[in-house]
Amino acid sequence: MAALDSAVLGRIFKAYDIRGLVPDELSTDVSRAVGAAFARFADAGRILVGRDMRPSGPELADAFMDGVNSQGVDVVDLGLIPTDLLYFAAGRLDAPGATFTGSHNPAQYNGIKLCLSGARPVGEETGLQDILKTIDGGALEPAAKRGTRESVDLLDDYAEHVRSFIDVAQLRPLRVVADTANGMGGHVLPRVFGPLPFDLDILYAELDGTFPNHPADPIQPENLKDLQARVLETGADIGLAFDGDADRVFLVDEKANPVSGSTTTAMLAASILDKNPGQAVIHNLICSRAVAEVIREHGGTPIVSRVGHSFIKGEMAEHDAIFGGEHSAHYYFRDNYRADSGLIAAVVVLELLSIAAKPLSELRLPFERYAQSGEINTRVDDSAAVIDDVAAVFSGRGKQNRLDGLTVEFDDWWFNLRPSNTEPLLRLNLEATTAEDCQARVDEVLALVKKG
Repeated sequence: MAALDSAVLGRIFKAYDIRGLVPDELSTDVSRAVGAAFARFADAGRILVGRDMRPSGPELADAFMDGVNSQGVDVVDLGLIPTDLLYFAAGRLDAPGATFTGSHNPAQYNGIKLCLSGARPVGEETGLQDILKTIDGGALEPAAKRGTRESVDLLDDYAEHVRSFIDVAQLRPLRVVADTANGMGGHVLPRVFGPLPFDLDILYAELDGTFPNHPADPIQPENLKDLQARVLETGADIGLAFDGDADRVFLVDEKANPVSGSTTTAMLAASILDKNPGQAVIHNLICSRAVAEVIREHGGTPIVSRVGHSFIKGEMAEHDAIFGGEHSAHYYFRDNYRADSGLIAAVVVLELLSIAAKPLSELRLPFERYAQSGEINTRVDDSAAVIDDVAAVFSGRGKQNRLDGLTVEFDDWWFNLRPSNTEPLLRLNLEATTAEDCQARVDEVLALVKKG
């Protein structure tokens, strides 16, 4: 095997996963090396491996499993899975695991998400850098005896686990449209929804990692258009939009209006706290202020976290939090081994909608209290320098913190400016009391970013 390029490895090892272009950055050689290094790092007798529907997945996963086996460690091949099934399997089987997915990225990308037994996270500070150093040290010597491989199908077990988060007896018939964007949602939704009293209409259910209909990135408004049209056309009660590996879900109400991840986080937190008062709930720092307010109003303790699943999971464990939510539509559940699941979030929302006996357009209103900018990306040459320049301008104005990029808070507005983990971009999220003030503040901060 040829020596691996350290610069390329440095680019594809992100804050909480591995992701890159195939094969220029993420090749079978890289995948095999990651498999061997992860086997050493995880120090377990077996490792779980799954993949999504991307065309590069089978070859990359096979190389990874070869690397694991080379270290004398057995492999449990989970086959085609949504990412949240990996976390379920790592908890249920008490084993570390990996799944190959590019999530919402275009077809030419793939990636590796890793976890330890019990679905404990593996991020930049909890293993990824150790694995990178091992790979940079050169090829690992093989064990005297190779590990074995076996295949296990946990899809039905996972579907039953998802349904365990709701009281099926409380559900009422609802018309549901789900856009799975040719991603893994089309594989698992029928199993989850089969016993439930919902009329489920799935758009683009066929697994196709080339994404022939639209990108599997529902945070972009243009990728919701087909779902919105079908909701209106069929008179559906709700629309669900999943990303490529189905670990995130975005909501569309019956009027085809999108529901933000912050609003969904607040709704889920309220429901969970009403059943489990006095618990801690994690939210990331770009969630609406309404999220912390709702958590307190329902008897919970809000705790802020950096953006990203490994950080949220770490906070969940430290505070024994019952739930966690991100503005990007990742939702975490203590009883799901503290891992995120778009499917669990979806069924809990449907239970809420059943109990409320009112349309989602009304149910959402008490949780929407401020005007949000949405995430605005600006390409810059030096993210750190621009952030420092913006911080200097706001020095002595508002309250600043550097938990994740730069956050500046005022009584009636706030913003966060943080660098992308994958591109030379700065991401701005801003919130104010009115839409007019929000736009004015966005213009003010963006002018500083572009000046830098």
